[in-house]
Amino acid sequence: MGTVYAFFADGFEEIEALTVVDVLRRADLNVKIVSVTPDEIVVGAHDVSLLCDVNFSNCDFFDAELLVLPGGMPGAATLSEHKGLCKLLTNFAAKEKRIAAICAAPMALGKLGLLNGYKATCYPGFEQYLEGALYENRAVVIDRNIITGRGPGAAMEFALRIVEELINKEKAEELKNAMLIKND
Repeated sequence: MGTVYAFFADGFEEIEALTVVDVLRRADLNVKIVSVTPDEIVVGAHDVSLLCDVNFSNCDFFDAELLVLPGGMPGAATLSEHKGLCKLLTNFAAKEKRIAAICAAPMALGKLGLLNGYKATCYPGFEQYLEGALYENRAVVIDRNIITGRGPGAAMEFALRIVEELINKEKAEELKNAMLIKND
């Protein structure tokens, strides 16, 4: 199993970003938090500071299994404008490798044309950025290699669905039970 790279910029949504990293690490996945800013320290939308594992400029992503983009503003906008990340996302999509984005972050995929013909979701009000996507008003949408989530309230389901996709449903259920998450 390769590495999951989660990309952070100032203004990231803490619930989405940290829930995903936490759950994936609980699933024993190798997760690297990558800063796309010049500094390894990023500050979330609600003033939570975080020391990232590595800076984008110091990665080659040769072992990447999944790319994760948390939402939050202006973090998601910064991700969508980062030339290196945009190139990486485009290359990943061309190889049909997995990409996950939640809240405002699916706009990065939409702006690049990566959602054309894909079902996707996003934070209300950001639908206009999902160029070519078939919008679905659901917490989490998975279409082929792309996983999208609606927002902070969907962060846990989003993270668990990633575990299900990368490992299996049994591991996701094991984590739900360990974290005392009710099954519907």
